[in-house]
Amino acid sequence: MSAKVTVWQRELAGAVRDPLLLMQALNLVGEGVSVEAARQFRLLVPHSYMARMKPGDWNDPLLRQVLPLDDELQVVEGFNHDPVGDQPSLVSDGVLHKYHGRVLLVTTGACAVHCRYCFRRHFPYSESNPVKGEWEGALAYIRANPDVREVILSGGDPLTLSDERLALFLGQLAAMPHITRVRFHTRLPVVLPSRIDAGFLQLLAGIRQQVVMVIHANHAQELAADDVQQALAALHSAGVTLLNQAVLLRGVNDSVQAQVDLSESLFAQRVLPYYLHVLDRVAGAAHFEVPESEALPLLEGVRQRLPGFLVPKLVREVAGEKAKTPVV
Repeated sequence: MSAKVTVWQRELAGAVRDPLLLMQALNLVGEGVSVEAARQFRLLVPHSYMARMKPGDWNDPLLRQVLPLDDELQVVEGFNHDPVGDQPSLVSDGVLHKYHGRVLLVTTGACAVHCRYCFRRHFPYSESNPVKGEWEGALAYIRANPDVREVILSGGDPLTLSDERLALFLGQLAAMPHITRVRFHTRLPVVLPSRIDAGFLQLLAGIRQQVVMVIHANHAQELAADDVQQALAALHSAGVTLLNQAVLLRGVNDSVQAQVDLSESLFAQRVLPYYLHVLDRVAGAAHFEVPESEALPLLEGVRQRLPGFLVPKLVREVAGEKAKTPVV
């Protein structure tokens, strides 16, 4: 008997994948979409996320994050396919061990939205899949390394996996006494909030370890929908520690006001601003880059407007380094 298809799975299956349909839905007129860029890295955006975009506005901050542009086709020096050094850090199927005390699992190549600035847009997911063989390689590596205290589920997006798939892995992890925290890196509570349903909340309730969820919102407009706020409230009520990491993006959130609004909106939903990443220099995303010479005064402006606990850490991930590198 096949598993029941959930609401969120139906919504994901019905997401917009055709740039022309996106233009029609948002009443966008002109030549602003690149069919070739969409061919190289396909468009994917759920209707629930698209509903938060302003019709007719090519500069909408949510649209800019998903819109394929000709700018992506430019070859820019210093931008490459593995800007954060994932490949050298692979120690087993999908297991990245970069930092002391924690490992990251690239659980899947699937996402609910394709962000055009994604640092893993060129990652060879088919060659590095920990789900094949029912996670055996990943679990064996974690068991063999008792100094690992935290397991980070990333991707793609780990919440595109079914509850059954996640339960299979988390059940094995529960039997490892040295693992004290499970961390999810996910965009789904923001872009596909229906994923946070009763079944998933029940799954969370059965996790022995502390649960941390790092969501990814770049603009306050992403948090304005009732269903997003309900999903975050449900996670908070379930005892999940909620953090946010954002990327500083040209034309999306590269102003003091946008950053202030994002931090205030996050905290209103009980999410603590965690990291603000300088753009990872992945091929195809150069047009999003905000140089550090602009990022530093921008963050200083945020500090002058907000209490310290609402100011995210401005960081860059440097390949080969043992921790995030502060931008100071």
